[in-house]
Amino acid sequence: MLTLLAVASPEETEIWKDVQDYYGQVLKKSADLQTNACVTPARPVPKHIREALQNVHEEVTLRYYGCGLVLPECLESCWILDLGSGSGRDCYALSQLVGEKGHVTGIDMTEGQVEVAKKYIAYHMERYGFQTPNVSFVHGYIEKLKEAGIKNESYDIVISNCVINLVPDKQQVLQEVYRVLKHGGELYFSDVYASLELPEDIRKHKVLWGECLGGALYWKDLAILAQKIGFCSPRLVTAHLITIQNKELESMTGDCRFVSATFRLFKLPKTGPAKRCQVIYNGGITGHEKELIFDANFTFKEGEIVEVDEETAAILKNSRFAQDFLIRPIGGCSTLESKVCLTFRSLSSKDIITDPFKLAEESDNMKPRCAPGVASGGCGTKKCC
Repeated sequence: MLTLLAVASPEETEIWKDVQDYYGQVLKKSADLQTNACVTPARPVPKHIREALQNVHEEVTLRYYGCGLVLPECLESCWILDLGSGSGRDCYALSQLVGEKGHVTGIDMTEGQVEVAKKYIAYHMERYGFQTPNVSFVHGYIEKLKEAGIKNESYDIVISNCVINLVPDKQQVLQEVYRVLKHGGELYFSDVYASLELPEDIRKHKVLWGECLGGALYWKDLAILAQKIGFCSPRLVTAHLITIQNKELESMTGDCRFVSATFRLFKLPKTGPAKRCQVIYNGGITGHEKELIFDANFTFKEGEIVEVDEETAAILKNSRFAQDFLIRPIGGCSTLESKVCLTFRSLSSKDIITDPFKLAEESDNMKPRCAPGVASGGCGTKKCC
């Protein structure tokens, strides 16, 4: 830690210390948070994930301060890295889902949280019936994964649960994630975004930063950073508006609005230009056997023909989802297929939704409801890192 602090800027060092203190000393349980930035409605999750969470030790769950669940689909045998893993709740849920052939690594900057997570490795492996541990935890910084021993192109998936906003240098985080992902790999992450560039007084407010608001990225900057590094365009999955419900802190944020949003970023191999394709979801992904909600713009139903754009086609061809789709060139619609194709063309005539505030307004107008503890894709429980 001393080496890391020695090469950090004074601003980074101060923020690291503030965040460590906030999540290691100030917060003892989720109720200690001072805003509801991480309490928003979200969609229900599949039964197998709820069951996986029920197997997680009570102390691990109690010390977890994160935003809902950030667990993507198609996880069997995958190697997954959890940025800001905290007490390890998501890691222990994921370790069941990847199975003994997969592996989950959690990294967190708060030593006390890492100690809680490590304490229960043997407990969970025995509970799952695994002969060899398939989960590990590292104390380190998510923008310095190399210094923490995370190797190049070693993970299929990286997840992050409302943590990137706590880091001053977000470009460095994304660059490190890109480095450690395999080609075809994915960053699947939930975070808080701002409707405008935050002024200095908000960015330097310790409580607003600790509550995931002071470090929120202006939402349009995500696409700029992602494409600069080499990722595909961000795919918006879910979004929900945040109401702070703390009068003192709310008065400081003024006209700025905040949203909790989940995005997926894919690292694809450098190949020739992709073409639009017709794809058919084969079904069978655990928990999504009949329907896969890929993002806010594409939902794939088993056996249904959907025409997709070039980038979506490239993602499905080159990622872990390739085995779950039949992908074929566009050759026109037969009589039986015409209804499906016309449905897609109606969708493609509109702009693809990329604005999380627009999606949040639509989602919140629908007033989704879910049972306590089964939220997914965005902030659903009290925890921000």
